[in-house]
Amino acid sequence: MRVTCTECGAEFDIPDDTMVGEIIICPECGVELEVVSLEPPTLAPAPEVEEDWGE
Repeated sequence: MRVTCTECGAEFDIPDDTMVGEIIICPECGVELEVVSLEPPTLAPAPEVEEDWGE
C-alpha cells in the first residue's frame, strides 16, 4: 500500500498486513504516523505519549 507522509509529503509503501492504529515511521523525515484508515490508506500524526506524573 502506498501512503503519503503528512509532515514532509514523501510517498512510501507500507506492508500489506498493516492494521488500523499501527504506528509507522516515515523513512524520509522520521516522524511517527498512525494508520487511521486502510480504505484508502490514510496516515495522521501519531498521538504524543503523555506522562502520567506517577498516577
